[in-house]
Amino acid sequence: MAAPALPPLPPQLKSIQHHLRTAQELDKREPVVAYYCRLYAMQTGMKIDSKTPECRKFLSKLMDQLEAMKKQFGDNEAITQEIVGSAHVENYALKMFLYADNEDRAGQFHKNMIKSFYTASLLIDVLTVFGELSEENAQHRKYARWKAAYIHNCLKNGETPQPGPIGMEGESFADAEREEEGSSSVPSGTTQSSSSSTYEANNIPTSNYTGIHIPPGAHAPANTPAEVPHNTGVTSNTIQPAPQNIPLVDPSLYSAQSAGEVRLTPEDFARAQKYCKYAGSALQYEDVSTAVQNLQKALKLLITGRE
Repeated sequence: MAAPALPPLPPQLKSIQHHLRTAQELDKREPVVAYYCRLYAMQTGMKIDSKTPECRKFLSKLMDQLEAMKKQFGDNEAITQEIVGSAHVENYALKMFLYADNEDRAGQFHKNMIKSFYTASLLIDVLTVFGELSEENAQHRKYARWKAAYIHNCLKNGETPQPGPIGMEGESFADAEREEEGSSSVPSGTTQSSSSSTYEANNIPTSNYTGIHIPPGAHAPANTPAEVPHNTGVTSNTIQPAPQNIPLVDPSLYSAQSAGEVRLTPEDFARAQKYCKYAGSALQYEDVSTAVQNLQKALKLLITGRE
């Protein structure tokens, strides 16, 4: 089912163009993520300007696209249940972030990696559809945007970027955003960008990405989706699946018994459910390691009442 075509984007809504472009790129490969990208764009556009005729017309057509997608994927849990949708989008954003971060730490600087850092930041924007961002995801978004701009500017100026977390030294998307006016080959423009450019290396979390444990130096899961941006004249390199290190099951869980006085709160049940949803979403990406780790967290919480 083809989604209704959109009219030209009004200048007032320019800030949502990158999320809409990401939705187009993901329509065939990740329709659920594409749906939420459009939903984010819709909600953001309504806040910006829903009264002028051109904006009202554009947002009306965008709403038609969302309705068409909802009908098409109406039996998909990730569309009908927000907690599943949130886990799905977050896992996909973290895949993009991890791929870019591993390439960066290995000193492999290229347009695929820059695109992945920036796309990850856009998808973390999209998570605000489900509520306020966690502190970890807010840090990831800020870091990913800054890294994309920093590496892009270094390559543009013929400099060698420094791999891994380093102090943010005034880098921003200003230059890249200006270039975006005439080309879509460079990730640029931001919505909700942070005014502060300070980011200390020890602030980037390496052991826990919003409840999903990722060991330091872990490789991106198999089939990591990363593309060369449009109009670069460069063909995309095939990403080879990385071997997965399957974590050992915590032996203490075999003998753990629920203490008599343990009473699980509604928040405990909600956290356990979220871990299980994360595990299910991870399995969609054949990411066994993340699935096992989150299932163990859910089991430990349900048995002991502690995380």
